[in-house]
Parts: sequence; structure tokens; C-alpha cells
Amino acid sequence: MVVVKDQLDPNLRKIIKNKKQVAVIPIGSLEQHGPHLPVSTDSDLVTKIASRLAEKKNFLLFPTIDYGVSFEHAPFFNVSIKSSTLQKLLIDMCMSLSSNGIKTIFVINGHYGNQKVLINLGKKVKKVSNGKIRVFVLSYWNFMKSHFDHAGLSETSLMLAVSNKAKMRFAKKGLTTEGLNEKEISRLKKLATKSFPAATKNGVWGDPRKSTKRQGEKMLSEIVNNLAKKCQTCLTAKNPNLHQ
Repeated sequence: MVVVKDQLDPNLRKIIKNKKQVAVIPIGSLEQHGPHLPVSTDSDLVTKIASRLAEKKNFLLFPTIDYGVSFEHAPFFNVSIKSSTLQKLLIDMCMSLSSNGIKTIFVINGHYGNQKVLINLGKKVKKVSNGKIRVFVLSYWNFMKSHFDHAGLSETSLMLAVSNKAKMRFAKKGLTTEGLNEKEISRLKKLATKSFPAATKNGVWGDPRKSTKRQGEKMLSEIVNNLAKKCQTCLTAKNPNLHQ
């Protein structure tokens, strides 16, 4: 793994020149995660996951984009950028990477609200670069068996595995969907994309109270291993999925 921000220019240019390099760009958010997790949760998790992935596959690791599309969390705290801003930023970054000789890029997404703008990113970059750049967008929760949540059991367990920022004494049960039918769950998910507080009053989707570091470490290992396999498929297959 090469941590780009720590490199000296001559050494970095030599690394890129000597081998076709693959870039990893993590994207998170700055938003509320209930009463027990920091607003940096999405960025913290995706940074660790991207770092482990880059180490496993010997990719170039770029700094995390800490701001995402989180307007749905208002009036809870969030610092958000427009979808068009995030897309433009990523396209500009990809074009700049190409000018430095890096033509393959994995964008690892750590925030659900970013998905909509990222779906067509690969196609748009391919178009503006005349097919010279390949971009693959992977949302990390698609690579774990456990049901993902927001500041619930899964996300809290992951945070316990990657940092000491979780304050479990403040953890409270949020919205849980046990006993609800698919139609009711679908309605709540749709509501949450527009107003998260309208769906769950305390900002938590799930129940974090039984979260453990051990669970988180197991999930983290599972995510990184599955992401690594998917990346290999993207690099070698003729027509891999551009977004997952």
C-alpha cells in the first residue's frame, strides 16, 4: 500500500511510472449518528476499510472525502454538499489522476446518501475521458452479510472495532423494523431518505446496545475480504458492474 499524502513527489512519480497503479478514494460524510457515535462515523469507517483494502491489494490510498450528501438528517447536525458538487469534485479528481498516469480508480462509499450521485459516476468519467479512465464505485455495506443500519448494532460494532470514539453509555434503541411488513419497511426507508428524523426521532435506525468490538472486527474482516475479491473481478473481467 502507498499512502499518497505521505509520499515525496519524486518517489511518488517513480512508483506510478514503474507500474500501472490503482487508486482508492474513500468517501464518507459529516452527520449525526445518534447520541453515542461521532458525526465522523461514516468517514472513520470508510477510511479504515479503504486502508485495509489498499494494503491487501497494494493500491494507492488517497485521502478521504469527509463531506457527503446528508441533507436528509436536518435538523440534526450535518455538513452537506450538493450532489452536483460531489460529482464534479470526483470527476475533476479522476481527470487529474489520469493526467498523472493513474487510469483505474475505486471509489469506496461509506454513506448511504451518496449512492444516488455515485451510480453513474463511472459512465460519466468514461465519457469525458474518451474511455481512458475506469472508475468503479463500491458501497462497503454491500459486502457484509449482517443487516446494515444507522448507528445501530452493525455500525456501532464496526466503530468499536476501528476507534475508541463510541460512547456506549449513551447508546439508545432507535427505530427497529421487527414485526413490520415489507410495505411498512419500504415506506419508512423512503421517508428516511427525505427526512431521517421523521422516520426515527433519536437519529438511530436499529438497536446499538448489544454491539461489541468482536462483532465489529468480524464484520470488518468480512467486508475487506469481499471487497478485495470484487476489486479483482473489476480489474480482470470484461464487463464488471460499475456500481455496487
